[in-house]
Amino acid sequence: MSQMIRVTLPDGSAREVVRGTTPAQIAADIGPGLAKAALAAKIDGELRDIMRPLEEDTNLALVTSRDEADALELVRHDYAHVLAEAVQNLFPGTQITFGPSTGDGFYYDFAPTAGHGAFRDDELPLIEEEMRKIIAADLPLTREVWERDKLIAKWAAEGETFKAEWAAELPQGEELTVYRSGDGWMDMCRGPHLASTGKLDPAAFKLTRVSGAYWRGDQKNAQLSRIYGTGWLNKKQLAEHLVRLEEAAKRDHRKIGREMDLFHLQEEAHGSIFWHPKGYRIYRELEAFMRRAIDGGGYVEVKTPQVMDARQWEQSGHWGKYRENMFVIPDEIPNTEDDGPIISDDAEWMALKPMNCPAHVLIFRQGIKSYRDLPLRMAEMGCCHRNEPHGALHGILRVRQFTQDDGHIFCREDQIVEEVRTFCALLDRVYRDLGFEKYAVKLALRPEKRFGTEEMWDKAEAELREAVARAGMANDDYGWEELPGEGAFYAPKLEFHLTDAIGRTWQCGTIQSDRVMPERLDASYVAEDGERHRPVMLHRAILGTYERFIGILIEHFAGRFPTWLAPVQAVVATIVSDADDYAKDAAEQLAAAGIRVETDLRNEKINYKVREHSLQKVPYLLVVGKREAEEGSVAIRTLGQDGQRIMPLAEAIAMLKGEATPPDLRG
Repeated sequence: MSQMIRVTLPDGSAREVVRGTTPAQIAADIGPGLAKAALAAKIDGELRDIMRPLEEDTNLALVTSRDEADALELVRHDYAHVLAEAVQNLFPGTQITFGPSTGDGFYYDFAPTAGHGAFRDDELPLIEEEMRKIIAADLPLTREVWERDKLIAKWAAEGETFKAEWAAELPQGEELTVYRSGDGWMDMCRGPHLASTGKLDPAAFKLTRVSGAYWRGDQKNAQLSRIYGTGWLNKKQLAEHLVRLEEAAKRDHRKIGREMDLFHLQEEAHGSIFWHPKGYRIYRELEAFMRRAIDGGGYVEVKTPQVMDARQWEQSGHWGKYRENMFVIPDEIPNTEDDGPIISDDAEWMALKPMNCPAHVLIFRQGIKSYRDLPLRMAEMGCCHRNEPHGALHGILRVRQFTQDDGHIFCREDQIVEEVRTFCALLDRVYRDLGFEKYAVKLALRPEKRFGTEEMWDKAEAELREAVARAGMANDDYGWEELPGEGAFYAPKLEFHLTDAIGRTWQCGTIQSDRVMPERLDASYVAEDGERHRPVMLHRAILGTYERFIGILIEHFAGRFPTWLAPVQAVVATIVSDADDYAKDAAEQLAAAGIRVETDLRNEKINYKVREHSLQKVPYLLVVGKREAEEGSVAIRTLGQDGQRIMPLAEAIAMLKGEATPPDLRG
């Protein structure tokens, strides 16, 4: 075997180096500035440690802080490891489990000692101080490969039962690696990591909170303490993030939902929402808006069963791939005898639907379909259930019961690109009407575990690329990007990521090109040649789910909905009781014009009323007193603006009617 290997750099230049040379050495050969700046390496596109030796010919790209996405992933992973080391330094006997990076930081799950109990928020400053000591020590982070039995024995001997359990369950033949901090502390990890702890900025992280978690996300397992942190490349990024967090806290949909009396959640229905009248008004307005959109897009709306036989889910492929997230139901009458089991072992199984697609195929299969019937665009406001772990639930953003703005387009091969392009145009109109001017389009490519042939996936991915190009979205203005390995098990998909008012992104819309499910569920149409052919099934959604999207809207607008979506659009408030009758009459005229209006006739000072209705985020307050009653006018106060305008009631009604008209109906 040759002792020399060929390393090709991004600019196309190549150099011969001795086998075993590290990317760090190559960076040093190029120049001292790069040697200092380089954090990691990309080897044939895969992120690797900068100190990991090169063993064969390769394409090498050196990662610096300018490669922000990769750099942030690295430092956040390292902060998680430093957190774990700090906790074990301070609290001996604490067991470590997992510690991944997240979208804005990191967390680590710990099993505290019985004597200590769950970690507390007031312990975070002490842990931060210990983390900074570890960073200041500039300990090398070195990768080691261990034999399975020896690693399991080491974990067991040190009382790390969770790590021992995980190591024992990793697939046979998989290389088990650990990363050691200095000469002592270590954690089992695939990596990559920075060269040393000193590469982290000690002023660029902050531990944020402590919560409960379960080992491997299962509430039947041991309860753990999860410590969250946020980590960045430098102090400035951290400061900017903390400002965003402060603003996000003000916009938290759970807080605003309570203040505006929109909804509530409670343990008696984990992951399901109790919509209050005002919250459900927003839901209904959004639903009506979406119905107009799908009607205009040529969809037919259907309604399908909540519960279907498990055999149907087996045939569709969901039973094998998705069963852990499904609620299953025995198909039998429960035993009513006190001394017997409620359910026998002989029951057939059914499941609450986690998605609508198999049921839509069953509708498509009713009757013979011709090529002339395609495309058939089928939509459903479909209520679904997914068995999310309790610890993963989050307000109305992540729930167990939800309603999708779901749709499936059954089409011919020659119609796919145009149908996807048309969907992109529809989605664009909807997002802009809802106040989202900026969103990114991403193509999620084939995952490791998938149905279908390589040829099928090649074709499906190419069609989605072409459709995005035809829609004019395959460019930087739309954040166009391809995501290897992130497609569904049956199809590649386009994802649409919204950017909200404070710069956060939310993945909402999606469209997937699927040739697998029509085959598995035997969907067909009669083609022009008289033979039966399989349709292609495009799974698509714009909002994603109503529940989550309303949560996003609450936070995007900070509760100050555009007038057409606001649950109460106007309040007529009196200054004196002499104006009560006029206020009631004004409210009746506003209601007759289609405006959602309330009156406030309480014996309270007007400033108190103004403040209260401002907190309720009512877009318009119409103040009336004796003079307004005599003149037939109103003093209008607009939410978020100082001062007021005096205008005739008829003029005010016309203005509010225009504001209250949904954007798609404004001509």
